[in-house]
Amino acid sequence: MTAGPPEEGAGWSDAPVSVVHAPTAALADDDASTRSLALGTTGAAEVGLWEIDPGTTGDVEVDEVFLVLSGRATVAVEGWPDVPVGPGDVVRLRAGAVTTWVVEERLRKLYVAWGDGGA
Repeated sequence: MTAGPPEEGAGWSDAPVSVVHAPTAALADDDASTRSLALGTTGAAEVGLWEIDPGTTGDVEVDEVFLVLSGRATVAVEGWPDVPVGPGDVVRLRAGAVTTWVVEERLRKLYVAWGDGGA
Protein backbone atom coordinates (compact mmCIF):
# COMPACT_ATOMS: atom_id res chain seq x y z
CA MET A 1 0.00 0.00 0.00
CA THR A 2 1.25 3.48 -0.85
CA ALA A 3 0.37 6.46 1.31
CA GLY A 4 -0.44 9.76 -0.36
CA PRO A 5 0.61 13.22 0.63
CA PRO A 6 -0.58 14.43 4.02
CA GLU A 7 -4.09 15.83 4.30
CA GLU A 8 -4.61 19.60 4.05
CA GLY A 9 -3.20 21.18 7.20
CA ALA A 10 -1.20 18.11 8.22
CA GLY A 11 2.58 18.33 8.16
CA TRP A 12 4.70 16.01 6.03
CA SER A 13 6.48 14.88 9.19
CA ASP A 14 3.17 14.01 10.90
CA ALA A 15 2.59 10.96 8.68
CA PRO A 16 4.56 7.76 9.37
CA VAL A 17 4.96 7.28 5.59
CA SER A 18 4.12 9.79 2.85
CA VAL A 19 4.71 9.48 -0.87
CA VAL A 20 4.55 12.14 -3.56
CA HIS A 21 5.36 11.17 -7.16
CA ALA A 22 7.82 14.02 -7.78
CA PRO A 23 7.80 14.00 -11.61
CA THR A 24 4.02 14.52 -11.80
CA ALA A 25 3.07 16.14 -8.47
CA ALA A 26 0.84 19.20 -8.86
CA LEU A 27 2.69 22.35 -7.82
CA ALA A 28 1.10 25.67 -6.85
CA ASP A 29 1.93 28.80 -8.87
CA ASP A 30 4.50 31.04 -7.18
CA ASP A 31 4.47 33.55 -10.02
CA ALA A 32 4.19 33.52 -13.81
CA SER A 33 7.18 31.21 -14.34
CA THR A 34 7.66 29.15 -11.15
CA ARG A 35 5.69 26.64 -9.14
CA SER A 36 6.41 24.85 -5.86
CA LEU A 37 5.17 22.35 -3.32
CA ALA A 38 6.63 22.56 0.19
CA LEU A 39 6.68 19.04 1.58
CA GLY A 40 7.60 20.11 5.10
CA THR A 41 10.50 20.83 7.36
CA THR A 42 13.09 18.83 9.16
CA GLY A 43 14.96 20.77 11.79
CA ALA A 44 15.83 24.14 10.25
CA ALA A 45 15.52 22.86 6.66
CA GLU A 46 12.60 23.03 4.24
CA VAL A 47 12.07 20.16 1.79
CA GLY A 48 10.02 20.55 -1.36
CA LEU A 49 9.59 20.48 -5.10
CA TRP A 50 10.18 23.51 -7.32
CA GLU A 51 9.80 24.09 -11.03
CA ILE A 52 10.75 26.91 -13.41
CA ASP A 53 9.82 27.56 -17.04
CA PRO A 54 12.38 28.28 -19.79
CA GLY A 55 13.91 31.75 -19.73
CA THR A 56 16.49 33.76 -17.84
CA THR A 57 16.14 34.92 -14.24
CA GLY A 58 18.34 36.09 -11.38
CA ASP A 59 18.28 35.13 -7.72
CA VAL A 60 20.13 35.56 -4.44
CA GLU A 61 20.42 32.07 -3.05
CA VAL A 62 19.88 30.55 0.37
CA ASP A 63 21.85 27.49 1.49
CA GLU A 64 20.41 24.67 -0.58
CA VAL A 65 21.06 21.23 -1.99
CA PHE A 66 18.86 20.07 -4.85
CA LEU A 67 18.42 17.13 -7.20
CA VAL A 68 17.35 17.94 -10.75
CA LEU A 69 14.46 15.63 -11.64
CA SER A 70 13.85 16.93 -15.17
CA GLY A 71 14.81 19.76 -17.49
CA ARG A 72 18.02 21.64 -18.17
CA ALA A 73 19.53 24.95 -17.10
CA THR A 74 22.83 26.74 -16.75
CA VAL A 75 23.55 28.43 -13.42
CA ALA A 76 25.99 31.34 -13.54
CA VAL A 77 27.69 33.02 -10.58
CA GLU A 78 29.89 36.02 -11.31
CA GLY A 79 33.56 35.11 -11.12
CA TRP A 80 32.92 31.35 -11.42
CA PRO A 81 32.49 29.04 -14.42
CA ASP A 82 28.91 28.50 -15.61
CA VAL A 83 27.42 25.22 -14.36
CA PRO A 84 25.09 23.25 -16.65
CA VAL A 85 22.59 21.10 -14.72
CA GLY A 86 20.22 18.37 -15.84
CA PRO A 87 18.39 15.24 -14.67
CA GLY A 88 20.26 13.38 -11.96
CA ASP A 89 22.56 16.25 -11.02
CA VAL A 90 22.89 17.09 -7.32
CA VAL A 91 23.75 20.76 -6.80
CA ARG A 92 24.90 22.76 -3.76
CA LEU A 93 24.15 26.50 -3.61
CA ARG A 94 25.70 28.74 -0.95
CA ALA A 95 23.70 31.45 0.82
CA GLY A 96 24.26 34.87 -0.68
CA ALA A 97 25.40 33.64 -4.10
CA VAL A 98 24.00 35.94 -6.78
CA THR A 99 22.97 33.61 -9.60
CA THR A 100 21.65 33.91 -13.12
CA TRP A 101 19.62 30.95 -14.31
CA VAL A 102 19.30 30.30 -18.04
CA VAL A 103 16.62 27.60 -18.26
CA GLU A 104 16.60 25.74 -21.57
CA GLU A 105 13.92 23.15 -20.65
CA ARG A 106 11.36 23.43 -17.83
CA LEU A 107 13.36 22.36 -14.79
CA ARG A 108 11.91 20.52 -11.79
CA LYS A 109 13.96 19.88 -8.67
CA LEU A 110 13.68 18.33 -5.24
CA TYR A 111 15.30 20.72 -2.79
CA VAL A 112 16.45 20.94 0.81
CA ALA A 113 17.00 24.59 1.81
CA TRP A 114 17.95 26.10 5.16
CA GLY A 115 18.75 29.50 6.57
CA ASP A 116 16.49 32.29 5.31
CA GLY A 117 13.87 30.16 3.60
CA GLY A 118 12.76 28.07 0.69
CA ALA A 119 13.87 27.38 -2.78
